[in-house]
Amino acid sequence: MQLPSYDDVIAAAARLEGHAHRTPVLRSGTADARWGASFFFKCENFQRMGAFKFRGAFNALSRFDAAQRRAGAIAFSSGNHAQAMALSARLLGMPVVIVMPKDAPAAKLAATRGYGAEVVLYDRFTEDREALTKRLATERGMTLVPPYDHPDVIAGQGTAAKELIEETGPLDRLYICLGGGGLTSGSALAARALSPQCKVYGVEPEAGNDGQQSLRAGRIVHIETPKTIADGAQTQYLGEYTFGIIRRDVDDILTVSDAQLVESMRFFAERMKMVVEPTGCLAFAGACAALQENPPASGEKVGVIISGGNVDLTRYAELLAQP
Repeated sequence: MQLPSYDDVIAAAARLEGHAHRTPVLRSGTADARWGASFFFKCENFQRMGAFKFRGAFNALSRFDAAQRRAGAIAFSSGNHAQAMALSARLLGMPVVIVMPKDAPAAKLAATRGYGAEVVLYDRFTEDREALTKRLATERGMTLVPPYDHPDVIAGQGTAAKELIEETGPLDRLYICLGGGGLTSGSALAARALSPQCKVYGVEPEAGNDGQQSLRAGRIVHIETPKTIADGAQTQYLGEYTFGIIRRDVDDILTVSDAQLVESMRFFAERMKMVVEPTGCLAFAGACAALQENPPASGEKVGVIISGGNVDLTRYAELLAQP
């Protein structure tokens, strides 16, 4: 197995030029003062379809040959990869089928269908989404593009960190939301190339700390489907490609509680006037906890990748209303 490299990230950036948004890097004086560091927020909640996933999906589909484009693509996803695949397939003129959990956020289901995808529903607690998707791929002759464990997906996701570091210069720390590891591993490739002294951290939910367990054990650890408000990080295990990069290039994996995610959602809403989904808050929640426990040196530059903003507004209001 050959792991993708930073050269693949550079190639992905060229394919994405003119298709993906170069999302803003925002600052917060309140965050800087509260935690004693200089924060740089890469806001992928402003990406096309509302999340970083567009980068990897478009990069992967743009590499299909003519026969693959005619047959189309298939994927499984809790929501953001689903929307990214649906939008990318529409832009590239190919059919797409998305296997999604029945309890996926209503807004993500509606958006995926709205982009033109055929949606096949399953029960995430009783059915094997990968087995179902592979069966459908075989029956229909479609090409499977997994949500994270794919070299082209990883390379595409890495363009977010590439843009961040190109804009900010070298960072001291970089915090990244971690589910299956596509964003974390791709970002690690970019960070190691552009800011080699930067400490790179993945952040996942406490209830779904398979990545942390895997890094500690030196092998991929499988867990039960975690119950967390971070629906985009309800993965059960890392991928072979993503774990290979994470094991080599990531300094540590941290975890945060759902309560910390809500606190970060509230901070983004109140202080930065942004809607960020629970999964998108993982990196900032992890950074806050880490900096509180180990205060930064004066002037430390901290990068935070906000992974997405796709959240059902009714659910969003309920979470923010919690005491």
